[in-house]
Amino acid sequence: MDDGERCRARRIALPLVAVGVFAATYGEYVSGVETGLLLFNLAVGLVGVAAVPVMLRRPVPVAVVLGCLAALTSPVTLPANVALVQVARTRPMPLAGLVALVQVCGHAVRGLWWPVPGLSFGWYLVLTVIVHAGLLGWGALAKARALVIGSLRERARRAEAEQGRLVAEARVAERTAIAREMHDVLAHRLSLLTTYAGALEYRPDAPPERLAQGAAVIRATAHQALEELREVITLLRDEDGDDAERPQPALADVPALVEETRAGGTPVRVRDTVADPAALPGTTGRCAYRVVQEALTNARKHAPGAPVRVDLAGSSGDRLLIAVTNPLSPRGSGVPGTGSGLVGLTERVRLAGGELDHERAGGEFRLRAWLPWPA
Repeated sequence: MDDGERCRARRIALPLVAVGVFAATYGEYVSGVETGLLLFNLAVGLVGVAAVPVMLRRPVPVAVVLGCLAALTSPVTLPANVALVQVARTRPMPLAGLVALVQVCGHAVRGLWWPVPGLSFGWYLVLTVIVHAGLLGWGALAKARALVIGSLRERARRAEAEQGRLVAEARVAERTAIAREMHDVLAHRLSLLTTYAGALEYRPDAPPERLAQGAAVIRATAHQALEELREVITLLRDEDGDDAERPQPALADVPALVEETRAGGTPVRVRDTVADPAALPGTTGRCAYRVVQEALTNARKHAPGAPVRVDLAGSSGDRLLIAVTNPLSPRGSGVPGTGSGLVGLTERVRLAGGELDHERAGGEFRLRAWLPWPA
């Protein structure tokens, strides 16, 4: 029991015990008890009232003392009963049973000294045992109720903590998805801008037609990058939107991606033996498009001007195979990278149920991936 519960219990028990003590004392006054004995009973009853705050912290000794005083006077009966309930609420049942036995013995002694008119000692003892058994049951019921409430509060606390953890994980997942989508959308376009801007910087003496063509490509590419960035931001803001209504890249868009890369000055050779690209599920097709896009972007960034070979193969009921190979660039050339794009791409492929690996071997950079293609 914490301090708040003790304070609430004191506000309830103290007036109740005080009223009970004064009612018992008034009953003895009406019955004609001598003044000296009446004052003694009142004094012992006031001791019981004063023991209420101590009872809430140390119920066992208080209940034993009040049970013994119950052998001398009746006004202390109610404080003793309240102390017994407190023992049953906060202590093990065997200990509470011993305390109840002490109080029964105290009441039995008083029944022998001051018999109740019209009631035999045997029935008095039976009623005393029944009352104390009821007090034990009341305390045990209150204890069980407190345990249930505590358990429910703990469950609510754990559920709230779990909800907070799930919200944090959802935020991390959303941020990861945003970062991956931003990378997929912008990396390809920005690499094209870098290629053409570098060409204009290092060839200022090129014919005006070539300069105009390069500037036009830069403008068109920047415009496309802004449009795709706007689509991503719209997708993130529109929580209730239907993704199926938005055009999503698929395996059929790979030829356009290849032509765009060739226009940027990177030779690309494609060998496509996919049986039926239209039968490829949308999620798998989008993932395959992102794999090819990331591979072409990396080739253009790290090995500018080097030829790239793209192999696509697969059929329904088997799996889709993607292999992209390009020569390694000479040391010091190309744009340095962090490798985060390949890390995100590997995670994307794994989430789609496939695998992706890459290596540097034989003077080449090789990227291979496979994706499931259910029938």
